[in-house]
Amino acid sequence: MAHPTEHPHIVVHSPALDGSRRVTSGDETLGIATHVDDVGEILRLADLYVTDVEETDLIEWEGGGPDDWPGLSEHHEP
Repeated sequence: MAHPTEHPHIVVHSPALDGSRRVTSGDETLGIATHVDDVGEILRLADLYVTDVEETDLIEWEGGGPDDWPGLSEHHEP
């Protein structure tokens, strides 16, 4: 069991083709984010209050940082 002061491992996964990013804690999917603000709201709803999701060490950003939200057109060149 995790120590009460330990924080869960939060991962914002690589963008999907539509630009959305899955947010997980361990094996649990907390939600799907389409913008960096969604990440904070998803964490709040999971009772994980992070004041600055862009600067915290509690979140691992895969496939790009908090400014990377590519849409379908950025994944495929015409």
